[in-house]
Amino acid sequence: RAGLRGAALVDIRLVSAKTGYGMEGLVSRLQRSWKCAGDVYLLGATNSGKSTLFNTLLRSDYCKSRAPDIIDRATVSPWPGTTLNLLKFPIINPTCDRIFRRQERLKEEATKTEDQLSSEEKKCLNQLKKEGYLVGEVGRTFQQHKSSAEIDFNPDMLSYTVDEDPRDLLKKHEEREEFTLNEVKDARWCFDTPGIVKEDCVLNLLTEKEVKLVLPSHAIVPRTFILKPGMVLFLAALGRIDYLEGEKPAWFSVLASNLLPVHVTMLSNADTIYEKHTSQEFLKVPMGGEERMKEFPPLVPQDITLKGIGTTEAVADIKLSSAGWVAVTAHAEEELLLRAYTPKGTALVVREPPLLPYISAIRGARIPGTPAYRTKKPPSFVENLRTTGSR
Repeated sequence: RAGLRGAALVDIRLVSAKTGYGMEGLVSRLQRSWKCAGDVYLLGATNSGKSTLFNTLLRSDYCKSRAPDIIDRATVSPWPGTTLNLLKFPIINPTCDRIFRRQERLKEEATKTEDQLSSEEKKCLNQLKKEGYLVGEVGRTFQQHKSSAEIDFNPDMLSYTVDEDPRDLLKKHEEREEFTLNEVKDARWCFDTPGIVKEDCVLNLLTEKEVKLVLPSHAIVPRTFILKPGMVLFLAALGRIDYLEGEKPAWFSVLASNLLPVHVTMLSNADTIYEKHTSQEFLKVPMGGEERMKEFPPLVPQDITLKGIGTTEAVADIKLSSAGWVAVTAHAEEELLLRAYTPKGTALVVREPPLLPYISAIRGARIPGTPAYRTKKPPSFVENLRTTGSR
């Protein structure tokens, strides 16, 4: 609505600013599309990752080499609306020479394997693998080389009176780096903007402590359950899916923060469980007892009809606002009648086709006597390293 309606869509990219996956390709696309012709603004809803993206671009070839030492990083927080100022960094001009040198660096890095990385690089890579399955390294071709500072012996700096704090003296001699006029007079800038608050987002209803539980900070491990007609799945107290009618069991794969509990029960017990355990540890979010629930909106239903594709491919995702989504997999041509619930005033979306159609296959063995399967972490894929061994 802010002048973007009708604008041409140039590209769509799958990236993770947190793990670096797809970021080098994004930088190349930005340089190829807009070069250095105008300013760039990062727009999106609150908690969509704009500030993390800004910080990653700041330390990439998209940014002028001196800027990371001068620009303050954007604040990354689970609380909506934390980017209150328009932070910005100057975009590097992608000249032919710079593009060539950048491509040479990317080619050289793509020939390495994990075994050829330094111990520090391996440690960083393993940490990124914990935060996501799709991992990539974001490097810099153009580094600002600082000359080694000569240390002048100054006896006045080593002496102070009883009324002076030596730390204050050191601060007086610290000079903050600034851009020169020549560096910024014709610069183009990349801006981080405050998030757009979505009125139908469940995060607007939660406290800061609850938001931290809902927003995943590490890689999501899918949790798959097999339900028969007459069974109900709860995602904390933020979402509910009833399997009302169908001939055969179906699989429901939950993709949400692993801190949010999932409970499966019979339809006849569902209302009692919700009333008894809402705001308690059993359902976890919301939290705070009866007083908290007085101000929390009730769950409202929406009926959904789906027709299965097969036992290995999901037919649709049921997106429970920003709490997460549930991929539904059913036998071919099997018709399902479901009833999904989210808090009043939040969005419930049926996404067809599903985002991850084969997610139900990433599971362990069935847990005896329960509708749950053991969780299984998907293997990590590192984008810009050469894989070893047979595939």
